[in-house]
Amino acid sequence: MAELIRPGERDEDRHDRTRLVPWVDFGRIDSAKVLVVGAGALGNEAVKDLALFGFHHLDVLDMDSVVRSNLSRCVLFREGDQSSGKGKASLVAERARELDPELQVTAIEGRVQSLGPEEMKRYDIILGCLDNVTARLHMNANAYHARVPYVDGGTDGFRGRVQAVVPPMTPCLQCGMNRSHFRILERRFSCTGQDTVFYQPKRAAEITTTSIIAAVQVREAVKILSGRPAISHVMHYDGVAGTSEVLALDIDPGCPNHALAKLS
Repeated sequence: MAELIRPGERDEDRHDRTRLVPWVDFGRIDSAKVLVVGAGALGNEAVKDLALFGFHHLDVLDMDSVVRSNLSRCVLFREGDQSSGKGKASLVAERARELDPELQVTAIEGRVQSLGPEEMKRYDIILGCLDNVTARLHMNANAYHARVPYVDGGTDGFRGRVQAVVPPMTPCLQCGMNRSHFRILERRFSCTGQDTVFYQPKRAAEITTTSIIAAVQVREAVKILSGRPAISHVMHYDGVAGTSEVLALDIDPGCPNHALAKLS
């Protein structure tokens, strides 16, 4: 006998349409503990998508405050936030609760380098929404050591990339590093929280690419937590050409993260 459903009953479930996707594990989504590192443009979009999708346990880490130029590409910031005295992480957490009152979200105002493997083991998945190589490699190495999946995203104008690192099966960020990346590592950036800073020219950024890359990051997190294969290499997106492609990346036998994984 067919199940009787009164008119409008299904519309009372805020996640009804997403539940129609048969492979999404909503029980896992609901219970998963997620860390979003970076509360700028990518972090704003990622937290928005996580909250709307049905994630209920988020931590957001960032040490910076809002400037007015953030407002054109950060969906959770408002005019006046730049003079509020509140940090990005606190504002993102506050606004995310407005999207879903059941969301449990904690703001962590601190440095990326404050997180080590033991802290990362508390999470089921980590999303990297960072803007420099040093911070990315710190998250990559420590999440890999902690055996926590790490989904990294980055943008440059109308181009972007996403890489899902699922230890110990996939290549990690360091496997794809080249000499230019390591030259950058020798410099000291303001995001390290040290007194000495290196001035890095601003890079182009705009909301359409940011929203796409963050959405892919969240979708990969959903796939991983639902037991589906994630992007196993690196997805590159070109908004001008209107294309995206996955480029193969091999595990680097000389990568220290994989060498340590074999020993542990």
